[in-house]
Amino acid sequence: MDEDRRPAVLIVDDVPANIRILAEALRNEHDIHVATRGGDVLDLARRLVPDIILLDVVMPDMDGYAVCRRLKGDPAARDIPVIFVTARHAPEDEALGLSIGAVDYIVKPVSPSVVRARVKNHLELRADRLELARQNAALTEAAKLREDVDHIMRHDLKAPLTGIIGLPRILLDEGGLTETQVKLLTLVEESGLKMLSMINRSLDLFKMERGTYVLCPAPVELSHLVRRLFVELTSLAKQCRVAFVLTRDGRPMDSTDTVEVFGERLLLHTLLGNCLKNAVEASPEGGVVEVDLSVAEGVIVRVHNRGAVPEAIRGTFFGKFSTAGKVGGTGLGAYSSKRIAEVHGGSIAMDTSDATDSTTITITLPKPSGAR
Repeated sequence: MDEDRRPAVLIVDDVPANIRILAEALRNEHDIHVATRGGDVLDLARRLVPDIILLDVVMPDMDGYAVCRRLKGDPAARDIPVIFVTARHAPEDEALGLSIGAVDYIVKPVSPSVVRARVKNHLELRADRLELARQNAALTEAAKLREDVDHIMRHDLKAPLTGIIGLPRILLDEGGLTETQVKLLTLVEESGLKMLSMINRSLDLFKMERGTYVLCPAPVELSHLVRRLFVELTSLAKQCRVAFVLTRDGRPMDSTDTVEVFGERLLLHTLLGNCLKNAVEASPEGGVVEVDLSVAEGVIVRVHNRGAVPEAIRGTFFGKFSTAGKVGGTGLGAYSSKRIAEVHGGSIAMDTSDATDSTTITITLPKPSGAR
């Protein structure tokens, strides 16, 4: 409500004496408008947009309850607070008035001081609701703008990055470089490819959050993917002095055994890579990260490691930006893993225990039809 103008009050009553009493009580601080017919109220409310309506119940053409229902059913008038001012004093009358949308119920004969107090209170409540709605709209717009800017930045970063990735390959193909130059250019190329992969995964996550990601699933051999991740994480595992073990139903898994899932290879690579990396970093020196595969109604992947999840983040382990005690951690690994599992129609859960000082991540994924 504009603080530079006086609140507008619409008084609706077919008895002039009643209108006069209410008008006298409020005219010093409010602009008064009057209607003597219930049928005129909706048009007046649309045209005048009063800040509050004082409404009689008993009127010849349309009773106040019917008028209130019409007001609350109209998008242009539904937010205007209505106070019934009536001689009907039975509890069921008051209950009916409040149930159809009125904010208050005053019984005649009225006390001017009570009318002023009730009107003042409800005008303040309305002003607070309008301000809260304005703030919510501003926050929603700011969040949308941030999402749009974030999306544009991620999208627009890909064009110059493609050029950065392409140039080292051109120089490498031309030859005539020293061994050091080849190593440096190869490092630039690999770093660019990793960054491009991160941007692509970030865009995928953005779509998952908005519910617009379109999954293109196909059969994926899971044990091969896990072994590849073991190789990719060799450097980190050596640094942390952690070993990898792959089992099926608790028994060592040989190279001829296969387990297929139904999904997107790159997303599953990210999902399992996040879980394995977290497990390695959380393990004590000399620990073992065990990946166990089993097949039931779906394919179940269990990633087990020594070390319990800190108490502070157990309740928000899969939450966005949830992290504790990890230098440089973003808190997005477990969050993106959860999103990826869910977009595959699967699930992910964490079980940790101080008693056993261990943590197990359990991932359930769909298997191809007929797979065992």
